[in-house]
Amino acid sequence: MDVVDQHEHEFGVEPICRTLTAAGTKIAPSMYYAAATRQPSKRDLRDAQLLVEIRRVHAQSDGVYGARKVHAQLRREGTEAARCTVERLMRADGLRGVSRAKGPRTTVPGKGPEHGPDLVDRDFPPRAGGAPTASAPNEVWVADIPPQAGGAPTYCRTFGGWVYAAFVIDVFSRMVLRWQVSKSLRTDLALDALEMGLWNRRRHGQDVTGLKHHSDKGVQYVAIRYTQRGLVKVSV
Repeated sequence: MDVVDQHEHEFGVEPICRTLTAAGTKIAPSMYYAAATRQPSKRDLRDAQLLVEIRRVHAQSDGVYGARKVHAQLRREGTEAARCTVERLMRADGLRGVSRAKGPRTTVPGKGPEHGPDLVDRDFPPRAGGAPTASAPNEVWVADIPPQAGGAPTYCRTFGGWVYAAFVIDVFSRMVLRWQVSKSLRTDLALDALEMGLWNRRRHGQDVTGLKHHSDKGVQYVAIRYTQRGLVKVSV
């Protein structure tokens, strides 16, 4: 019907109907006139009213809300409507929400017997925020502290894509000793951060003999090149 409405003044209703019928869409002029003069149904009127409210809620959310949140907001305001109806009207009107982008997976469990033991015995007391404890500097270093233990996400989005970061932190002082960034989760990313931390401490004359370096069981941290660190005791 919309095609006829758009072009009836230029071509006329009957020629348009003949063209549409020849193209496989059968429509008689009488069908068009009947539809044009028919009063809107209760559903049509209800949909039109609901669409006004949907557009308002969607606009107030700066275009962030999808059908689920728009439906929830309408119900909070006392507007009763089925969620499937909200989805149908938003889809027909071209309204969409903003999907939350999922971050990349940074910890993939490493397979094989080559990873080191847990040298800190999971000593993560609540008073330390869920992190290992140490009684002196250079006793325990940690990598990839999770957010619940006071750390920060180990990746961030840039215009060039995801960038991954590896941090080495002294448990005693909570100081970030060294960090490294890369566009890929390669073993060198974690290894470079550790070696930079070791180099910096030795440069200042500090003894790192017996140091325990605790990390998760990600493939970067159980790689042979990473676990065979000589004086450093790797803990996972």
